[in-house]
Amino acid sequence: MTEQLRIRCAILRAGTSKGIFLMENDLSSDTQRRDQEILAIFGSPDVRQIDGLGGADPLTSKVAIIGPSTRSDADVNYTFGQVSIGTELVDFSGNCGNISSGVGPFAIDEGLVRAVEPVTKVRIHNTNTGKILVAEVPVKDGKAQVCGDYKIAGVPGTGAKIMLDFAGTVGSATNKMLPTGKVVDVLNIEDFGTIEASIIDVANPMVFVRAKDLGLTGIETPAQINGNKEMLDLLEKIRGKAATMIGMAKDEEDALKNSPAFPMIAFVSEPQDYVDFTTGKAIRADQVDFVSRLMYMQVIHKTYAGTGTTCTGAAAKIPGSIVNQVTLSKSPLVRIGHPAGVIDIEVQAKEEGAEIKLERAAFGRTARRIMDGYVYISR
Repeated sequence: MTEQLRIRCAILRAGTSKGIFLMENDLSSDTQRRDQEILAIFGSPDVRQIDGLGGADPLTSKVAIIGPSTRSDADVNYTFGQVSIGTELVDFSGNCGNISSGVGPFAIDEGLVRAVEPVTKVRIHNTNTGKILVAEVPVKDGKAQVCGDYKIAGVPGTGAKIMLDFAGTVGSATNKMLPTGKVVDVLNIEDFGTIEASIIDVANPMVFVRAKDLGLTGIETPAQINGNKEMLDLLEKIRGKAATMIGMAKDEEDALKNSPAFPMIAFVSEPQDYVDFTTGKAIRADQVDFVSRLMYMQVIHKTYAGTGTTCTGAAAKIPGSIVNQVTLSKSPLVRIGHPAGVIDIEVQAKEEGAEIKLERAAFGRTARRIMDGYVYISR
């Protein structure tokens, strides 16, 4: 196999995403060469990713690079990459909450963290944001437990419940919960006009707008939004404008080219009845505190991003924010209605003067290893 390079890898379904997990030392130390190796592993750029392991979907074109911790307050380093499908880019500008749920089990099973029954706490240093998140992983017989009775919307079956606490991820990209210093900004969008938005940075930066301000209900299916080019273009313009405002891009064109994943954008609305597009199951308005549809990589997310869950939950507790204006939640449990069901997050926050201190932002996920072995790429 001298014409090909052999690299160890594992594929994990983590939350509602699927990722390829790689060990840092198995990749080139040169970042440009490393990125080329990752693109080759996934088969990008190619809309089908036919020559690699990618699944031709943003939710299955994700990489996790795991290595020894470079911080005394963490057990492992974890770098997330969103691998573009049709372009030659690996976006390292933010984290993925769903893929994060696979890091703890992976680290335990690979012997990077000592297994402690019944639950092992894994302190994860996310190098993308420089923040620490904590995974509480059920352990049995020295390995991360897979089987359990916890169900998450968007994934068939049940599994062992992994709790992820993102309270330590405030200001992931901007060092501020409110990057502009305002709870609500007014954005001037070309060929549209003005629109109110809340730009919040917890776990990953996000932009929140009201569904009704876009002429939407807030309970649209992925197909309804993804089939509406004008709406996709408008949402990207809003996202690009916000990215520029918070210093993540030089302009809207740069935001699309070099930071297509982050910040994310979501449109929200008051609780409504709707149907889970994956199962046809009815979701009642009284089962959610508000509804939200999140855009990721220029298309609507089929479920809801983990970091998006954290940021949205935090936004719900910020008085006067766009999310706070539509939520009914008065308790620490925030229930977000998304296209494939409901995701809950425990949010404990308190006001300290003019600011909000996040004390807990935890949600449950499941994860399992699908395969491991070697992937081959051309030298």
